[in-house]
Amino acid sequence: MQLQFKVELKIKPIEWLNGKIKFINVVKLPHKLEYVVTDDLERLAKAIENLEIRGAPAIGVAAALGLAMVAYNSKARSVDSLRDEVEKAANRLRKTRPTAVNLFWAIDRMLRKLREYRGKDVNELKRILVDEALKIMSEDIEANIRMGFIGAELVDDGDTILTHCNTGALATAGFGTALGVIRAAVLQGKRIKVIATETRPLLQGARLTVWELLSEGIPVTLITDSMVGYIMSKGLVDKVFVGADRILLSGHVANKIGTYTIAVLAKEHKIPFYVVAPTSTIDPVSKEIPIEERDPNEVRTVLGEIYITPRNVPVYNPAFDITPPEYITAIITEKGIARPPYEKSLRKLLGLK
Repeated sequence: MQLQFKVELKIKPIEWLNGKIKFINVVKLPHKLEYVVTDDLERLAKAIENLEIRGAPAIGVAAALGLAMVAYNSKARSVDSLRDEVEKAANRLRKTRPTAVNLFWAIDRMLRKLREYRGKDVNELKRILVDEALKIMSEDIEANIRMGFIGAELVDDGDTILTHCNTGALATAGFGTALGVIRAAVLQGKRIKVIATETRPLLQGARLTVWELLSEGIPVTLITDSMVGYIMSKGLVDKVFVGADRILLSGHVANKIGTYTIAVLAKEHKIPFYVVAPTSTIDPVSKEIPIEERDPNEVRTVLGEIYITPRNVPVYNPAFDITPPEYITAIITEKGIARPPYEKSLRKLLGLK
């Protein structure tokens, strides 16, 4: 597929600055656009854990850059010492978020480069690791743009698209996954309207998706999560596009909590439900998906500031849910579109037998 449109990245959520990482702290949005610059691995790990950096592709890129940062700044005098230092950093990053497979995919890819090196030049190994991390970042941007235009072929002029959580530039190295499809459709000249769910409990839709779309002049209307069934019953939604944090070969998709509900409602109302994610989000090994449970105060409060319920009420706060394949119309990747049966189509996209 030839891309016919020049794409300008208006938002750069994460950058490499010669041994330091610069990232947008999305917790501060939409009230403040704050950039953080660090060369400290623990600061980066905390940023991933605290959702300052969030979105499956974004945390994968951040992890790769984090390992490159550790190598670049290392005082190690031998390859073995450098290898031990990077392996230790990888173990720390693995503990940050359990569900998004991109994190583990990026770490494993960096460690393969580390372990494959047979030379004795520490500086050469450092260059190899930095180059690999930068390659992972550029590949993510390229994949986002490519699947954006692949997915845009499924969008008709005049469509109103419902999206959940944030799947834009802020959740990736740039451009976005599901929002990337919307961006690409707009670049094609299609008149698109977006309905964004607020996405409780941390309001990524209200805070981040709306901020991104408004900044680019794309029409967006915000709704509460509980309005989805009503607006679908009124015929106000033409298609649904969401992202993913992990996709099994069976077609089961883990995404932000609330996605399963939207998928069930979409099927009931005969509305196409599309998942948009790079192939690095596909887990070709696992049969089950670990679901992260987060701090109960995320639910008890609004953004950790104002309690909206008694402080001692028990809370169940899974960050993700799993949508079964029978509710998914298609899965859009940078390598093409997978359709049911997913066990066959996803294997084909990955080049697996």
